[in-house]
Amino acid sequence: MIRLKNSEQIELMKIAGRITGEALLVAEEAVREGISTWELDRIIRAYIEKCGAKPTFLGYGGFPGSACISVNEEVIHGIPSKKKILREGDIVKVDVGACYRGYNGDSARTFPVGKISDEATRLIEVTKQSFFEAVKHALVGNRIGDIGSAVQDCAEAAGYSVVRKYVGHGVGAELHEDPEVPNFGTKGRGVRIYSGMTLAIEPMVNQGTADVNVLDNGWTVVTADGKLSAHYEHSIAVTDNGPLLLTDVK
Repeated sequence: MIRLKNSEQIELMKIAGRITGEALLVAEEAVREGISTWELDRIIRAYIEKCGAKPTFLGYGGFPGSACISVNEEVIHGIPSKKKILREGDIVKVDVGACYRGYNGDSARTFPVGKISDEATRLIEVTKQSFFEAVKHALVGNRIGDIGSAVQDCAEAAGYSVVRKYVGHGVGAELHEDPEVPNFGTKGRGVRIYSGMTLAIEPMVNQGTADVNVLDNGWTVVTADGKLSAHYEHSIAVTDNGPLLLTDVK
């Protein structure tokens, strides 16, 4: 069931979204060679809690961290670890959720660790671009397929693939709500978009194959061919005046 949000609920989601977005800025400042993903997670959790919110991911389905932190070929759901140390040239995906007064923000970025390759830079840029192409279609009267098609077209035109096994989603009182928001699709197909829908649009773009595997820890998703993956996500609200980016704080 799709839960349309009223203005009061969207205001709460703005606060949750701001905290989420600021936590990502804090993470970006902390990303450097030699830091562990466990330490990054600790910094993120401390910021969210300082703001009077709760880290949405902590304990979600048994997840042990406050953020999903995934490095290089890890696509999503990387578990923070003291043993996972960032190195020059890595790209690190940080996916954060904050719950404020019962409503959630959900957002992700891919950050470079020091100097990275030109190809890694291009992958990050195209992934971000695919989000902004997609959000143009988050308009009243359009369909979810318009969003997915825009991500797919942007990524594939650059020679990349989009992950199909994992998708974006509605977001609100629950972290994952209806509808699913795939990063692929056909224009004019899928669920109709209405004012009051709140969505997490999150392109996951791979350098090589779209195929992915899950590690033995039951969480971390990696590219099947070991090539790089990038992730970019915002929570948005669909309004009569166009899409509102709830987690964008820059």
